[in-house]
Amino acid sequence: MAEVKFEEALKRLEKIVDELERGELSLDEALKKYQEGIELSRMCNQRLESAKKKIELLTKNKKGEFELKQLEENKED
Repeated sequence: MAEVKFEEALKRLEKIVDELERGELSLDEALKKYQEGIELSRMCNQRLESAKKKIELLTKNKKGEFELKQLEENKED
């Protein structure tokens, strides 16, 4: 799949979901749309994960000084 902006991919994915939910497509068309949707979903997820890894938080330490920290996932055990 060619390089697509995240926002464009998300809009396309929403359109595909809408088309599939309407149930007006032939089986072949629905399968093609479904496959495209899966690919777009994976691409969006990869981009989100990449962006998440790049995010840094500016927090105050015990001395009241600001410092950068990597974003940590909230883990619920």
